[in-house]
Amino acid sequence: MKILIIEDETPALNRIKKMVLEVEPSIEILDTADSIELSVQLIEKYKDTMDLILMDIELADGQSFEIFNLTEVNCPVIFTTAYDEFALKAFKVNSIDYLLKPIDKIELKTAFQKFKTIQKSASNVDALKEMLAQISAPKNNFKERFLVKLGERLISVATNEIAYFLSKDKLTYLITKNNNKYVVDYTLEELGNMLDRKHFFQINRQFIVAINSITNIHNYFNGKLKIQLVPVVEEEVIVSRERASDLKIWLNQ
Repeated sequence: MKILIIEDETPALNRIKKMVLEVEPSIEILDTADSIELSVQLIEKYKDTMDLILMDIELADGQSFEIFNLTEVNCPVIFTTAYDEFALKAFKVNSIDYLLKPIDKIELKTAFQKFKTIQKSASNVDALKEMLAQISAPKNNFKERFLVKLGERLISVATNEIAYFLSKDKLTYLITKNNNKYVVDYTLEELGNMLDRKHFFQINRQFIVAINSITNIHNYFNGKLKIQLVPVVEEEVIVSRERASDLKIWLNQ
């Protein structure tokens, strides 16, 4: 495995390099970068040889997300940071994991193992995705609007106005981006077959959410995730450990 490390603090860089070689002695560290500018140069230099990037988010000259706007990053990335507020952005680019500093050796090892698993099964995963896409409802058959009741009137709500669906007290509610709430005559399971999976995801037994309704993602205990939605939900919105992995993949499409 050939990797590039992007980290602007020398003590942290030395610690990461040491930990990497302790966890995976066969790893070859191709180079290191401490700025956005140098990172872009090295990514372009090693684009045909590197397998993985360990990337700090907060660099001296800005956030490393800017790198993705300046050059093509065609390999997976493990983000490292002292803050968890950037998780959503990380999952939307090439992230396969998100490690909070100080980095734990076991978590780093798990991240490398995840990369190996993805690398090993990449061709099978691509083939499976293609097959599932063909089996799924054609794009033109996804529901584009819902007819709902407002008092004695019926109104039509376009799917691009929907923030999320909520199942509560044996009813299913449609919540719009403007925080209007309507009852719909479908279960979450039925809705899952009607909605475009590129834009909607069922995070647990209570919620199907639109991608733009997710404002923050935080690590939770036992591999779970806690997410914040807009419009705001009073109770905690938790993604199970099993669904968390699928959520990351969905956000990274």
